Amino acid sequence: MRVILVTGKGGVGKTTVAASTAIRAADLGHRTLVMSTDPAHSLADAYQTPLGDSPTEVVDYLAAQQIDSQQRLEESWGAVRDYLTDIFDWSGLEGIEAEELTVFPGMDELFSLASVRDHVESGEYDTIIVDCAPTAETLRLLSLPEVMSWYMDKMFPVGRRVAKVVRPVVSRVSSMPLADEQVFDSVARFYARIDGVREILGDPEMTSARLVMNPEKMVIAEARRTYTYLGLFGYAVDSAVVNRVLPEAVTDPYFKRWHEIQAGHLASVDEGFADIDIRRLRLFDEEMVGPERLRIVGEELFGDTDPTVRLSEGRPFRVEDDGDNVVLVVGMPFAEHSDLDVMRHEDELFVTVGPYRRSIVLPDSLRRRHVVRAKLAEGELRVTFGTVE
Repeated sequence: MRVILVTGKGGVGKTTVAASTAIRAADLGHRTLVMSTDPAHSLADAYQTPLGDSPTEVVDYLAAQQIDSQQRLEESWGAVRDYLTDIFDWSGLEGIEAEELTVFPGMDELFSLASVRDHVESGEYDTIIVDCAPTAETLRLLSLPEVMSWYMDKMFPVGRRVAKVVRPVVSRVSSMPLADEQVFDSVARFYARIDGVREILGDPEMTSARLVMNPEKMVIAEARRTYTYLGLFGYAVDSAVVNRVLPEAVTDPYFKRWHEIQAGHLASVDEGFADIDIRRLRLFDEEMVGPERLRIVGEELFGDTDPTVRLSEGRPFRVEDDGDNVVLVVGMPFAEHSDLDVMRHEDELFVTVGPYRRSIVLPDSLRRRHVVRAKLAEGELRVTFGTVE
């Protein structure tokens, strides 16, 4: 079983990459499902096929699905939402503002991603490809089951029993709404829905994320930040796809400057994503929609490579606690001390090994810390960051 998450900034062509990857996988005989958790839902447009909340066959061995995130949210969060709305109404906040505050940012996509677990457990598919929303923020929320587990094991049963006891008493002295059994059942369903999703998506043998970007400065910067946070939260990234690269065959003088600009950006991609597979897709001269055209995209993107395999093995880095300090650990299996140089500049860490240089965008938790030391040992570079400045 393989799960492939395709993500990137909005408008870079990630749906095209996801849809063409799925076509390529199906053509190789893998039972494939491609599902969209992006509220924009452009997967149906890509295939030029009506799609709904249930899997729909597109071609042989390939089904596609556009998750109804609101329906998933209603199933698992509806009672909690109604209770929170009552609380806000009681406190004086009414109308659409109160309703909007009852659903936290990213929850709709989180419940959509929970559907991945259902498909993995069904055993109906060999490969599941997820066209994610244009951000990796929701992936941070997948640590929520771990945070909630202590509460659900220790405090939730107690809170439920206490609520039964105090509800009649409080109702006689206050008009404040109190949670009933329906609310507690909804919280339990919420936890059950997302429990186990991180275990699946955080397993590098099963799941890989693939970043899609255009050769543009701001887009590449966003992709690098996403790469950092995916690594920080334990998700494996095995490939970066640079889409809409001007073909060398375009020699019109008007595009000469664009070729030069893109060359600089492509060099930046090679530097920033040096430890993973990097693939390029040319700017096509027509809109690549429909199964046949997407099949061309998939063939050009992967060639003879099976798109379902892990395209690279490494992780960008890991972060470890060392007392009051934090250690950033980067794999450098072939580096020698004489070849290595480490430099910090603002929110980037530059690592040079011989003729190769790599820059790492530091997560927020490290930006406020200063570098204490850097040490190369047993194929790993360990950069120690001191206390918060």
